[in-house]
Amino acid sequence: MLSRDEFVSRYGGVFEHSPFIAERAYDDGFIGDELTVDRVHTALVAIFRAASLEERLGVLRAHPDLAGRLAIAGELTEDSKKEQAGAGLDRLSAEEHARFTELNAAYVEKFGFPFIIAVKGLNKDDILAAFEKRVDNGRDEEFATATAEVERIALLRLETMLPGR
Repeated sequence: MLSRDEFVSRYGGVFEHSPFIAERAYDDGFIGDELTVDRVHTALVAIFRAASLEERLGVLRAHPDLAGRLAIAGELTEDSKKEQAGAGLDRLSAEEHARFTELNAAYVEKFGFPFIIAVKGLNKDDILAAFEKRVDNGRDEEFATATAEVERIALLRLETMLPGR
């Protein structure tokens, strides 16, 4: 069995910049000897869902803007960098980048957290279409959608780290 420090070191970034989730999952005994995608994901999601509204909002706010200033400055986490590059967000035209920048600003102003979508399997056009649709959502609906996307991102990250389901 992994020690607490080993577990947090390995899985503390599954939820973007939010190691408290892995810490609590370990401390609460959710983690056993057998680490599988499903077991770890279930444990981390249970902690995320039990977190206070402010903590969940903090997790959302820890995510970078898609094709935003952190990407341009090269300051994304390795996971975020790979995910955005896989969707082609590192190869936008000037016009596409301007549209993402405009949508990012409008979205954050409206909701108070960045637009979050699990980009694996999507391309920039898919993401832009979802962005343009979701910016019109109400706050409660979008908070629920964003938290579901965060949970999906965590699952996709765990699938690259752990064996079978």
